[in-house]
Amino acid sequence: MNDRTGELTIIIPVYNEGAGFEDLWSEVNAQLLCSFRALVVYDFDEDDTLPVVQAVVARGEKRLFLVKNDVGRGVVGALQTGFRRVESGPLLVVMADLSDDLSQVGQMLELYRQGYHVVAGSRYMKGGGIVNGPAVKQALSRIAGVSLCWLRRIPTHDATNAFKMYDSSMLKQFKFESRGGFELNLEITVKAFLAGYRIIEIPTVWHDRTQGKSKFKLWSWLPNYLRWYFYAFRPRTKT
Repeated sequence: MNDRTGELTIIIPVYNEGAGFEDLWSEVNAQLLCSFRALVVYDFDEDDTLPVVQAVVARGEKRLFLVKNDVGRGVVGALQTGFRRVESGPLLVVMADLSDDLSQVGQMLELYRQGYHVVAGSRYMKGGGIVNGPAVKQALSRIAGVSLCWLRRIPTHDATNAFKMYDSSMLKQFKFESRGGFELNLEITVKAFLAGYRIIEIPTVWHDRTQGKSKFKLWSWLPNYLRWYFYAFRPRTKT
């Protein structure tokens, strides 16, 4: 039986997030009351996030670790690198741009302890929302998430959102096929649903980034998202 009492691991993929990392770390410490460790996954040694993280560690922070992406440059490789470093327990994906609502982490962890394998922060259920952000991106994301919930009965209105808590043992059962962008979050949700894992959502409010520039490239990544959208309509192997 899977042990659900393990320590929370936070995966933070970064790409030149040095200007905002101190604020993110302050927010993490303010909002997370549970025991945790954080893996900051970077692509290249010149990333300006590294000296900021190193300065935080030099001040005595023992929960923060730098991990170099060894799968393939980009967010998909960074997330997979982080996943591989977690042996067991809950795993949370957090973006470094302070867009995620970290006040929800305690509730997400409680649901994980109750036996859920995916706890999804949902912007499109009652109580959720988005503050600013590109209108086209919002519309397409909402249509995808809500339609997968209504038409395919995936138990979240926001399958594309990156802000999710996963069971690391579940992740080890999947062979990831995503190629670029943040599609990996949709792939995991779809595959978890088809394989019969337990998914639940809670409302979350997403804020557009306050530091740096978004790396989301809608039109180049859209075909990858569509792939996993239609994949969701395959027969389930277990319910």
